[in-house]
Amino acid sequence: MNLYSALRAAFPANLDTVAVETADADGPALCYTWRDLDRASAMLANLLASLNLPAASRIAVQVDKSVEAMLLYLATLRAGHVFLPLNTAYQSGEIEYFIGNAQPAVVVCSSKNFGWVSKIAFTAGTQNVFTLNDDRTGSLLERATHYSDIFCSDIHSCSSNKDEGLAAILYTSGTTGRSKGAMLSHGNLLSNAQVLKDYWGWRPNDVLIHALPIFHVHGLFVAIHGALLSGCKMIWFSKFDAARVVEKLPQATVFMGVPTLYVRLLAEPGLTRQATAHMRLFIAGSAPLLLETFNDWQQRTGHTILERYGMSETTMLTSNPYLPADGPRRGGTVGFPLPGVGLRVCADDGQVLPAGEVGGIQVKGPNVFKGYWRMPEKTQEEFTADGWFKTGDVGRIDSQGYVHIVGRSKDLIISGGYNVYPAEIEAAINALPGVAESALVGVPHPDFGEVGVAVVIAKPGAQVDADGVLLTLKAQMANFKIPKRCFVLPELPRNAMGKVQKNLLRQQYQELYGAAALTPSPTGGR
Repeated sequence: MNLYSALRAAFPANLDTVAVETADADGPALCYTWRDLDRASAMLANLLASLNLPAASRIAVQVDKSVEAMLLYLATLRAGHVFLPLNTAYQSGEIEYFIGNAQPAVVVCSSKNFGWVSKIAFTAGTQNVFTLNDDRTGSLLERATHYSDIFCSDIHSCSSNKDEGLAAILYTSGTTGRSKGAMLSHGNLLSNAQVLKDYWGWRPNDVLIHALPIFHVHGLFVAIHGALLSGCKMIWFSKFDAARVVEKLPQATVFMGVPTLYVRLLAEPGLTRQATAHMRLFIAGSAPLLLETFNDWQQRTGHTILERYGMSETTMLTSNPYLPADGPRRGGTVGFPLPGVGLRVCADDGQVLPAGEVGGIQVKGPNVFKGYWRMPEKTQEEFTADGWFKTGDVGRIDSQGYVHIVGRSKDLIISGGYNVYPAEIEAAINALPGVAESALVGVPHPDFGEVGVAVVIAKPGAQVDADGVLLTLKAQMANFKIPKRCFVLPELPRNAMGKVQKNLLRQQYQELYGAAALTPSPTGGR
């Protein structure tokens, strides 16, 4: 069925109860009822229908987070079109590529960007450009007020997009080349939402703190679908505010965050067992969660974070157990494959590897995407002959069935013919005194082909000696795994979801072993 229809069927019987309550410190709290969600999304869907767009037209959206932006997503589903969320950090060159590649029929942007975005859109042939701001203003809402708050799907043939029809296109980060548009169907998203509803024990009396961006799988699909499909309330933050989130924890039961958010929350003195006593579940994902953060959270709050694993192409794939009867939540792992998801670890030749051995992770299931937008050759390349998607992640399954992510295949370092997995070295560095976090990247080397370079971030007030890091590692692991250089920096480059952008680090150090870079640096060993 159409994904919106399934979400709407889960709305509570009393539509006048609160569905979303805003919680930003710099504005008044606004309450949206379930009836508001239904009526407003209907008006926006009617606006889209009035444009007489071809079925399954792309609706490209680059706006600041707001409840109205979520309503536009629901309206797009409702009208049978394809939602194309774009990171608010993207600049003109990136937006030009996305619009040129996706050829959206509608582009929605913030008023402050209208000048340059509309120029790109109109040049590419897009005929409809609207504005939407996080203060409930913009031409999109102004136009929508003229339309009925009842949407009759039978009237509009474009709304018949069901099951295998596209619901969204999510562009990958593009760290190894041009971004690819992952095509997700109504069936992909609904199947995953239904599985997570059961697996994570969602219930109508839950209250979700929503403090994530909504241009990404985590905030747009996992969080919003979970709340809507269970008929529970959301406390809505347009931007993450650690102190305000801590204030709201006693009113909530579920929180989802990337590891960076958990680190910031741990820095808040108000984060106590008393503040989290009402909470049912803390979920982490989108980037690796440090074992130290996992343990610190457990000691500080008495709660064990549930870490899970997913991708733009697949939504959620694995999860640590929610119920104690299914096993403990183990730090450093992403749990078990979700019900209905097949997951295997394979060697380069395609042979399935036994438990404990490291290889490429492949997955299969109703949540796996339909392919890359207008890239049939790339799509075929990323699927095996028997229909499994090659995630590009490297990992292993231990003897108890827990999945461990070792890293991305593109991050694998082959030094002197030996495979070096960055996650192993990073874990060893992160365990050293004074180290807050680290990243290992491979750079070209005239003798070894490629060598590792470690970048280390010290904890506040701590001093970390780069040469000392390398000396300590030499006593712990094989020499071929030891980074050739180590640099101590104030921070790591990250994207909006908190993932370390290793491609930028590789670019920064790729000339390290060129003719001009063979002189030892005072900040690290060679």
